Amino acid sequence: MKNKPFGILWVALAALILSACATVSPSPEPAPEAVPQAQVQNPDVPKTREPVVALVLGGGGVKGFAHVGIIKVLESHGIKPSIVVGTSAGSFVGALYASGMNSYTLQSVALGMQEADIRDLTLSSQGFLIGEKLQQYVNAQVKNKAIHQFPIRFAAVATDLESGEKVAFNYGNAGQAVRASCSIPNVFLPARIGKRQFVDGGLVSPVPVLTAREMGADVVIAVDISARPRSGAGALGWWGLLDQSINILSQQAIRAELAHADVVIQPSVQHADALNLDQRHEFLLEGEKVAQQLVPKIRAAIQGSRERLMAKAAQANPGARL
Repeated sequence: MKNKPFGILWVALAALILSACATVSPSPEPAPEAVPQAQVQNPDVPKTREPVVALVLGGGGVKGFAHVGIIKVLESHGIKPSIVVGTSAGSFVGALYASGMNSYTLQSVALGMQEADIRDLTLSSQGFLIGEKLQQYVNAQVKNKAIHQFPIRFAAVATDLESGEKVAFNYGNAGQAVRASCSIPNVFLPARIGKRQFVDGGLVSPVPVLTAREMGADVVIAVDISARPRSGAGALGWWGLLDQSINILSQQAIRAELAHADVVIQPSVQHADALNLDQRHEFLLEGEKVAQQLVPKIRAAIQGSRERLMAKAAQANPGARL
């Protein structure tokens, strides 16, 4: 009985503790942080890339305005190339587009351009246009960016006057490269770069599809605005004879290049005068019209390339589960 007071004390203490527990609310637990939904990634699935799409723009004087209409349609359908390659007029349009200019700005520039913007006459046995103003005009339009600074990979194709070899400029001064690509013999003076002279790329590669392939293109959309040789050439003047001669010489080269394209766009501008700026609206609208008709074919070519790349990746990983 001596321990009775201690027993009573322990009972009272226990009652006090229980009473405290009954009257004090427990602290709320912190809300759990949002956890992203669980995902399962299969490491065996082969990684594939999107097809590399190239837009190849051929030469043809002011008929190159058709290129602008084609670019407008492609852009409106979300088809944007990773590579742009151009010869002559195609290099001019291609450089502006590859520099980051959207199709509507490109159209505004094209329709606002005047002959005086690129005309610098001279008296020479090699030609009557120097080409310096053309070079300056292009550099002004691309904001003096060098080719390797363009957001889209670009190359301008020219011909080495001494060796006759194709040269694809993909680095450095954009205006200079376009000038070289556009230097039609006996019209422009040859463009001098370093110790070499260059003339129009259309002499060796009128529609430079193979250059696009060499740059890694999976899908090539080629635009051919060249004129076919015309009948009744006997009545042609000086420019007509030059144009006819170039057309005859280039047909075999054009066919050889176009055979390597996935989609060929040929606006009906072959009848047009390659130097007549008054027809620029006609050329642009014709480019839009024919490109719109070929959008399904272009999409199919890109999808076909995508499937081939997936199949190739699967072959490289035969145990993968797709």
